[in-house]
Amino acid sequence: MADKMRATIFLEPGRIVLGEKPIPHIGPLDALVRITTTTICGTDVHILKGEYPVASGLTIGHEPVGVIEKLGSAVLGYEEGQRVIAGAITPSGWSNASLDGCHSQCGRDAPHGFKPLGGWRFGNTIDGAQAEYLLVPDAMANLAPIPDGLTDEQVLMCPDILSTGFGGAEAGKIRIGDTVAVFAQGPIGLCATAGARAMGAAEIIAVESLPARAAISRRMGADHVVDFTHEDPVSEIMRITRGRGVDVAIEALGRQQTFEWALRCLRPGGTLSSLGVYSEDLRIPLDAFAAGLGDHRIVTTLCPGGKERMRRLMAAVAGGRVDTAALVTHHFGLDDIETAYDLFAHQRDGVLKVAIRP
Repeated sequence: MADKMRATIFLEPGRIVLGEKPIPHIGPLDALVRITTTTICGTDVHILKGEYPVASGLTIGHEPVGVIEKLGSAVLGYEEGQRVIAGAITPSGWSNASLDGCHSQCGRDAPHGFKPLGGWRFGNTIDGAQAEYLLVPDAMANLAPIPDGLTDEQVLMCPDILSTGFGGAEAGKIRIGDTVAVFAQGPIGLCATAGARAMGAAEIIAVESLPARAAISRRMGADHVVDFTHEDPVSEIMRITRGRGVDVAIEALGRQQTFEWALRCLRPGGTLSSLGVYSEDLRIPLDAFAAGLGDHRIVTTLCPGGKERMRRLMAAVAGGRVDTAALVTHHFGLDDIETAYDLFAHQRDGVLKVAIRP
């Protein structure tokens, strides 16, 4: 095996390049995965724009599908050559946060065991997946074998997008018979729509202006699609619900306007489940918040990770409970990663998600 690999490297805000790096050396608890397919996330675009800071020289990307190339000396239960995925969130499995079930906030190096966003390491604090090879830390907590018969593209959404979207539905504690609104039908919002349906929502209202995304939204489970460019979404949602409001509103864009719309369409005692990555302070309008007395719940979710989460999501895919094939709209080789970023960041040509193959 060669000692160098191609990798997507963040240099400074507005500039990423395809460069060359040494193939990672693994420790006893790690695994080296040869990437066969990965993708670009909206969070990667935040990094590119300088809205989320990472170190210059970091390989970015956090959605790996691949084959085990090499296992650390202490890693048990896996074989070299095995097809696997790893979540965008890679908990240690032994920190206080992990043992408390809070994998996304894993503080493996913190004395108290908790760290904000600590479980997100790929493309954040360590080199990520948009490369030929990836070091997966704490491999026994994070590597999930791909079931026979599933293609790379069928499981490509599991590491982040599907886990995050379903996580928003789960955090909202959707119950059978609930009415749910999902604001924005990008990849995460579409997966949140699918998650709401899987959890038993009786009526799902999606808010989206792009016709192609609206069509996919209906396939993923939306009963109504409200175009906010033609009508006030809060008024229309209140009309659809006969003035009651929704039980759960999922905000999947990360903007003040959509957050406020989500809050305004909630019934008293309803839950706002926020999935957005916000780049500025949020304001909570007093009237929509009922002066703090409306029994509302506002919850946030960072993509749940770890191998058991990945196993469950792939089981849902294998069982036909969710189909994310329509989300992969474009294909690129790793050599064309800069072109792929330009397309994805500017949302041209109906792009939802891109498949990147080294």
